Amino acid sequence: MSEQIDANAPERVAQELLNSFGSVGSPVPVEKIAKSIGVQVRFSPLDDELSGMIFIKDGVPIIGVNSIHHPNRQRFTIAHELGHYHLHRDVLSDAVHVDKSFPVLMRDTVSATGWDRREIEANQFAAALLMPKTLIESAIGGKPLDIDDDRPLEEIAKKFRVSKQALEFRIRKLLY
Repeated sequence: MSEQIDANAPERVAQELLNSFGSVGSPVPVEKIAKSIGVQVRFSPLDDELSGMIFIKDGVPIIGVNSIHHPNRQRFTIAHELGHYHLHRDVLSDAVHVDKSFPVLMRDTVSATGWDRREIEANQFAAALLMPKTLIESAIGGKPLDIDDDRPLEEIAKKFRVSKQALEFRIRKLLY
């Protein structure tokens, strides 16, 4: 029997997490959200191609973030790893029994390719967490966006503390 995949799970679970945290504005306080649910966030210099990882040590979930990367990238990494924590905890739990110090799921060049289902879901979760639909709709204000004018998108991306590319991808997903 094939595994049933809920295509809306990343969006729904991210919204549930935001709802449980309470009222949020932009930028979404992703590090505070992680800490509020008992996830430790640690910043360390890592190889450039490695953005972050999540693992469980002594029963405590820990997100490791590359301190060398841009702060917007760090925010996305934290949100991405929270996606793994909420959507793929069974994989984390299984791996913990093998080696508690082994970084099970990582945000790296493989996750950026968009081919692995878990990585796609974690990216979708991260986008929904950092750029909630209601806040994006409010920021756009129902105005049409001119594809030849980057200024409005850059201003919105700055407000959300995300990359313009991440914002464009999120807007496309919400509109189509």
